[in-house]
Amino acid sequence: MSPERRAEAPSAPRRRTLVAAFALSVLSAFPITAGAGLVDTVPRIKPSVVAVGTYQRTRSPAFQFRGTGFVVGNGLLVATNAHVLPESLEGDKMETLVIVTAGDADEGRVQAASVVATERERDLAVLRLLGGAPLPALRLSSGARVQEGQEVAFTGFPIGNVLGMTPVTHRGIVAAITPIAIPQANSRALNPALIRRLANDPFRVYQLDATAYPGNSGSPLYDPETGVVIGVLNMVFVKSTKENVLSDPSGISYAIPVEYLQRLLSGVQ
Repeated sequence: MSPERRAEAPSAPRRRTLVAAFALSVLSAFPITAGAGLVDTVPRIKPSVVAVGTYQRTRSPAFQFRGTGFVVGNGLLVATNAHVLPESLEGDKMETLVIVTAGDADEGRVQAASVVATERERDLAVLRLLGGAPLPALRLSSGARVQEGQEVAFTGFPIGNVLGMTPVTHRGIVAAITPIAIPQANSRALNPALIRRLANDPFRVYQLDATAYPGNSGSPLYDPETGVVIGVLNMVFVKSTKENVLSDPSGISYAIPVEYLQRLLSGVQ
């Protein structure tokens, strides 16, 4: 073999050096941020996630947890589910609607709130904080299309009455984007209003391959990389009984697309 030919075929140590140099050049061209993704996103999400419930000073415990919410808009608005709200408040006993920030009800920050908008059909509600400084708000998706198979995460207070007011994060994927409708036993149960809604205004929700629990209602569903909110958790599929939802979770949850929340917020002054 000629000297020129041998120069084109470097020794094994030389080849390893060249491969390492090439790998470093690729990494420098496409830098990887250490800990990028959900690990970096969660600390930015948690300060905006709040517990929603009622507060009565003479009650024990004074704070009664009902679900999760998250701060939006100007930092004084909180999005949650309509079913999280109490049917009524005992005004004569000084019961008030409140949100609690991270920490337990004694250590966390308790703020009074009022309901400013609800949409029962899509299980959404918006609260306004009464006093206090604005809280950090989450950014809502501007309309980017959510796709089946897309990775998602949500942060809330699963089983908040038991585990306390510490935000917990779960992750999964969008398993399906499907119209939500309760199957009817027979044709007589299909009323004209239901038929019109299914035909003209289908309410599509995200079915998630992710495990949520009671208390996660109202949690923000977001992109793990950016933290941009794409939906609102609103229910869990129960495969046996409500009593077994903790010990035997189905792993199927549902979320309302954020576009419906944006519509509701557009009417809030």
